[in-house]
Amino acid sequence: MYRIKYLYYFTLFVIVFCGSFLLKSCYKFSGPQTIPAYVQIDSVYIETDYPEQGSNSHKVTDVWVYLNKDLLGVFELPALFPVLAAGVNDLEIRPGIWLNGIQSTRVTYPFYKPIVYDAFDFFPDSVHNLADLKTTYYGNLDFAWKEDFEQTGLSLVETSVSDTSIQLTSPANSPDAFVTPTSKYSGVISLTEEKPIYSAVSMNSFPMPDIQSDPVLLELNFKSNNLFHVGLLMNQFGGIKKVPLLIMKPTDEWKKIYVNLGPNIAINSDAANYKVYFEAGLETSKSSAKIYLDNIKLIYRQYNP
Repeated sequence: MYRIKYLYYFTLFVIVFCGSFLLKSCYKFSGPQTIPAYVQIDSVYIETDYPEQGSNSHKVTDVWVYLNKDLLGVFELPALFPVLAAGVNDLEIRPGIWLNGIQSTRVTYPFYKPIVYDAFDFFPDSVHNLADLKTTYYGNLDFAWKEDFEQTGLSLVETSVSDTSIQLTSPANSPDAFVTPTSKYSGVISLTEEKPIYSAVSMNSFPMPDIQSDPVLLELNFKSNNLFHVGLLMNQFGGIKKVPLLIMKPTDEWKKIYVNLGPNIAINSDAANYKVYFEAGLETSKSSAKIYLDNIKLIYRQYNP
């Protein structure tokens, strides 16, 4: 079991390592054709079934392009790249992200479907503009936790050490909130010198997924002028183990991040279940701070034997 899991993560590392060299790379043409066709991709959008899958917020930074099942290259968006092909070919485009918000860890997002053209007609010395590319989540995913802060009852519960709580932004469609056609509110944590500590966990605990459920991702939108932490609480025999994951840096604009929970779940597979936690302490240089959260999703793939 462990061997299979670690093989998965080793493979993921190899893909990331190779991808860093492929990104915006050039490749040599082979065969008699010397004039390439060109493909232009400006962006990739995500469509969701909001009640089941939550917000369509995303941060697709790259495309992994396959020609006739072979990897052509990894290209940062917006992209214009040559393709040495003429006539009808298979073209596949896989949306790529920065895992854990780190630019050097570029991977295909395993929960977004690839965009597949079974018969793409290439014309040499022409630009094929693939505008408004859209994809969706796969249908066999388990959205184990969704918190979009559109309801008064929240699924984050403050711990005993927290002296402040998360609230909904006010009024509706506040300029501080993450506002979309499906979002009028966000969660806001206010830190002051009188109440400088925030600590909360997901209301529900989540079972350890089967090995077939790898990977496990936490999606999150955030904006903050103070550092805050994201991590896991593992319910192990003999007590709770705290596993820090990421420190989120201040940002004046809303950002999207995909947090990889898989490796830490793999090495703590003896745990009965786990929770996600958020923590923050007012930085000493500040008299107050605000942290905004939205569109929290915990996702893994269902396994049907």
